[in-house]
Amino acid sequence: MERRTIGAGALGVGAVGLGCMPMSWAYTGSQQRGEDSMRTVRAALDEGSSLLDTADMYGPFTNELLIGRVLKERRAEAFVSTKCGLLVGEQHIVANGRPGYVKRACDASLRRLQTDTIDLYQLHRADPEVPVEETWGAMADLVTAGKVRALGLCAVGARASRRAGAGVGLHDATIRQLERVQQVFPVAAVQAELSVWSQEALDSLLPWCAARGVGLLAAMPLGNGFLTGTLTPGQGFEPDDVRARHPRFTAEMMAANQPLVVGLRRIAERHDATPAQVALAWVLAQGPQVVPVPGTKRERWARENAGAAGVRLTPEDLAVIAALPPARGSWD
Repeated sequence: MERRTIGAGALGVGAVGLGCMPMSWAYTGSQQRGEDSMRTVRAALDEGSSLLDTADMYGPFTNELLIGRVLKERRAEAFVSTKCGLLVGEQHIVANGRPGYVKRACDASLRRLQTDTIDLYQLHRADPEVPVEETWGAMADLVTAGKVRALGLCAVGARASRRAGAGVGLHDATIRQLERVQQVFPVAAVQAELSVWSQEALDSLLPWCAARGVGLLAAMPLGNGFLTGTLTPGQGFEPDDVRARHPRFTAEMMAANQPLVVGLRRIAERHDATPAQVALAWVLAQGPQVVPVPGTKRERWARENAGAAGVRLTPEDLAVIAALPPARGSWD
């Protein structure tokens, strides 16, 4: 399979990664089954999707435990990415970037993942009460100690940027954080939403990464499942599913955004592929340092997603996608 690099450390990963969050967090809990999820992780590794992306807050903790059961058998095949910096309470999530906590969190993740080294350790969110340089310095100490190979940063949430008002770039706050932490220790990768229906990272964040040899992990490259063409407007979601509260998953907005799926499906027919594979191929076409990380908890979808690496979109295909109407949501 095609390999891609993350950051200056030239950490090779498969062209398409595996987002493990849906296996135990944010999506329909009634469909989360440990044995099914382990088969999904194994299938992804079988297909060359070496990057496994998780976080200590997913579950919390249970996602890392699940991944650790597979890593115990197949650590050499995997590129392990996990995150720290967020604590999950009964009704809230808070940031904790205190250096002592970050180091304890890393040790706990290593135990759950059943590994001696984390390939990419990401800061999930900066703590507003702790200078981000202090948090990043503690993470850099973990590299020196051999517990972590490289460091990454997750982009500031899109809704927070939108609340900042007109004239503020969606990733301006993230780039400011990146500029600060880059002075402390090199950034190997940035994780941010990037998909056919959410292209804002192309404006400033991806150029920033490309100019500095920093990888970009494309989160939600299938638009939370919408771009797969398998969802029906008005189908509804269980209350614990993040899409039940997402502004683009109301029945009205799902119907309004169907032209995006129709366009992807037409291209897919020409390539003997699926809409999901075309959506992932579009993300891969944005640059050699971009790695889509689609989330799934099903073996079938993990194998299909990995197959997107073999879909080569033509200039005409890319022009068709560029001409598709922008996605609408309740914030528009």
